[in-house]
Amino acid sequence: MSKIIDGKALSARITEKIREEIERDKLKVGLAVVIVGRDPASRVYVNNKKKACDACGIISFEYSLPEETTTRELTELIDMLNADPKINGILVQQPLPKQINTQSVNERISALKDVDAFRFENMGRVTDGNFHFLPCTPGGIMEMLKSEGIVLEGKECVVVGRSNIVGKPMAFLLLHQNATVTICHSKTRDLAAVCRRADILVAAVGKSGLITADMVKQGAVVIDVGMNKNAQGKLCGDVDFPAVSEKAAYITPVPGGVGPMTIAMLMRNTVKAHRLQVIDN
Repeated sequence: MSKIIDGKALSARITEKIREEIERDKLKVGLAVVIVGRDPASRVYVNNKKKACDACGIISFEYSLPEETTTRELTELIDMLNADPKINGILVQQPLPKQINTQSVNERISALKDVDAFRFENMGRVTDGNFHFLPCTPGGIMEMLKSEGIVLEGKECVVVGRSNIVGKPMAFLLLHQNATVTICHSKTRDLAAVCRRADILVAAVGKSGLITADMVKQGAVVIDVGMNKNAQGKLCGDVDFPAVSEKAAYITPVPGGVGPMTIAMLMRNTVKAHRLQVIDN
C-alpha cells in the first residue's frame, strides 16, 4: 500500500512559516486577485486563495469584473495594479472568457508581480533555473517530493501532459535535479509502456482515471495533478487511486494533494515578490 503524500498538511506547515516570516519582519504584503465572470469553480479557487492570504497575513485585494469585460478593460486594470506599491503580486484567475486574449493579459503583468509565473519571461527563466518564482503547481510538487526525501538524481521521470502551466515547467524542474525526463501527450505512442518505465510519474492531463494500475511500475512515485469529477460527480484526479495505490510507493490524493500545495507556493511567491520589489531594490 502506498504512502500518501499529504499536501494539505504540508501546505499548512508552509503557510505557518510564511505567517511567522511576515510577522517577524513586519512585512506588508499585498496580493491582487482578479476574477472575470461568475464561473463557480473559479469562485471556489479565488475564495481558497483569499483564505490562504488570511492565514499567512497577506493582504488580499479582490477585483471582480463582469463576464463581458474586454481585453482592453482588463489590461487597463492590470496597468493600475502594476503601478500600485501596495500590490506585490497580481493573479488573474483563469480560464478567462473567450473574448479575452489570455496571453496578452499574462504579458501585461509586471515580471516582478507575476506570482503565477505565466509571463514568457518568467517561463523562460525556469528553463535554465534562473527564476524569480517557481510556477505554483510544479513548485508545490517539488516541495512534496522533497518532504518525503525522494531523490530525483538519475531517476526516470514521466510527465503526462505538456501544458505551459504544469507539464513543461515540471519537466524542467525535474531536469534541474538531474532526472531523466520524458513528456507524454495525446500523440504519444503506447502511453502505458512509457509510463511503466517511470520511477516518478506525474499525471497532469485532466482526464479522470487515465492512469490505471497496469501503467504504473511497482514502487513508483505517482503525483496526481488532475482535478476532475467522475460519473457520480465526485472530485477525482487523473489516477485510478484505489488500484494504483496498491502498487505505488508514494501517491498524492485528490483532493488534499497537489491542490493545497499550489496555493501555498502562490503565497510564497507573493512574499518573494515583496522582497524583490521593496527590500532587495
